[in-house]
Amino acid sequence: MSTVFRVILIVVSLLTTFYILKKIRQSKLQIEYAIFWILFSGVLIIFSLFPWLVSMFTRLIGMQLPVNFIFLFFIFVLMVKMFLMTIELSTLENKVKDLTQELALEEKERQDEHREEFLEETMKTKETLE
Repeated sequence: MSTVFRVILIVVSLLTTFYILKKIRQSKLQIEYAIFWILFSGVLIIFSLFPWLVSMFTRLIGMQLPVNFIFLFFIFVLMVKMFLMTIELSTLENKVKDLTQELALEEKERQDEHREEFLEETMKTKETLE
C-alpha cells in the first residue's frame, strides 16, 4: 500500500470522525448510529498504520493487491450496514403504519362520541320544546 494512499486513508478517517462528533454535539446524530461510523474510521486508521495487516489478509484471501482487499472489505461492510438499515427502515415503516391506523381509529371513536352527545343534546332540546 503506497504512502500516499495511507495518508489519504488517515486524513479521510480523521475528518469523518470529527464530522460525526460535530453532528453528535449538534444533536443531529444519535450515538448508537455514530458508533458504526467511528469504528469504520478506526478500522481505516488501523489499516493505514499497519499495512502488514492488510497484506496478510490480502495473501490469506488470495488477492493480488492490498488496495483491492481494502475496497472489497469496505464494500462488504457497507453492504451489510445497508441491509441492516433496510431492516430497521422496514420496522419503522410498520410502526408508523400501525400508529397511523391506531390514531385514525381513536379519532373515529372520538367523532362517534361527539355525534352521540350531539344527538342526545338535540333529543333533550326537542323534548324540552315539546
